Amino acid sequence: MTTRDERYMSEALALAAPRLGLTTPNPAVGCVIVATDPRDGAEAVVGRGATAPGGRPHAETVALAAAGDRARDATVYVTLEPCAHRGQTPPCATALVAAGVARVVVGCLDPYPPVRGRGLTILRRAGIAVIVGVREAQCRRLNEGFITRVTRGRPFVTLKLAATLDGRIAADGGDSRWISSPASRELVHRWRREADAVMVGAATVVADNPRLTCRVADGRDPARVIIDGRLKSPPTARVFHNRSAAPAILVTTRANLARARRRYADARVEVIAVDGRGGKIALGELMIELGRRGWAKVLLEGGAHLAGAALAAGVVDRVAFFLAPRILGCGLPAVAGLIAREVRGAIRLGDLRATAVGGDWLLEAEVLGSRART
Repeated sequence: MTTRDERYMSEALALAAPRLGLTTPNPAVGCVIVATDPRDGAEAVVGRGATAPGGRPHAETVALAAAGDRARDATVYVTLEPCAHRGQTPPCATALVAAGVARVVVGCLDPYPPVRGRGLTILRRAGIAVIVGVREAQCRRLNEGFITRVTRGRPFVTLKLAATLDGRIAADGGDSRWISSPASRELVHRWRREADAVMVGAATVVADNPRLTCRVADGRDPARVIIDGRLKSPPTARVFHNRSAAPAILVTTRANLARARRRYADARVEVIAVDGRGGKIALGELMIELGRRGWAKVLLEGGAHLAGAALAAGVVDRVAFFLAPRILGCGLPAVAGLIAREVRGAIRLGDLRATAVGGDWLLEAEVLGSRART
């Protein structure tokens, strides 16, 4: 691995990043092809590609088409192991062999069983030099949703909350607009663009009547998922009547399924049911269902009771808390219903990162030992 390899892999990552959320159920992959002039050793990028919206064509196919004959004896930089199986398109590893490339630099392995290690084997058997693990952490972060869905059967879940310094997400009277800064809210809209679904609880729908759409340039709306075990969401809520290509989905208990279909018959909403007791939804079961739909990333935006339930169920992979320079004193806590009678029973976090966003601080951390429990 060289500085040169890292530079071109960074370019491949930059090509893939804007495709997050657009390629489901496939990963977002970037590819750069670099040719070297045998006369003077000068390098030139001869092909660039990223996975197309909808998941096809793959990044390597796009880059090879751009490079044409110049791909022969070139070096290929790709953020994820080239596929080795024939789906709706031929294997990318085979296409690289046919193009006569000399070297392939891979960011990280593809965990999908029909591919895992097989793409590298095809390349090596053809005599192509293969390097693995360049910018690996960044490449895995890019497709953490795809990797989680393939390895754990559910989407990668980020719990996002906006809170005051004393941990309140709303005033005592329920007002929460706006705790976070405009810059923080704009960043959240960019996260929505990258997610397959945004999820809130019924209390948020009742209190805020949100649209849950993506309001950035060239944005696309994620699916809007409402957790409502007691059918408290009003059928007239804006989330059910948006003009959006993305679906609105209300999740309730199996016991409430027939009643929910009657109650929301005039709304633009899909009703699904999972197991639950006392109006509480089995979130682990729900996440497996969302994984079956091919969804890779879910942005969980609260409120407090849903945040506590998701943490307790072990389905949260990352927390992202926007802390605003305000103190309310009394009001709604950021997380409710999560009971730890001793400090050692707290949810443990790792890899804590702090970033200034507008006038707020964004604190991000990975949830240690998260696992879905139904």
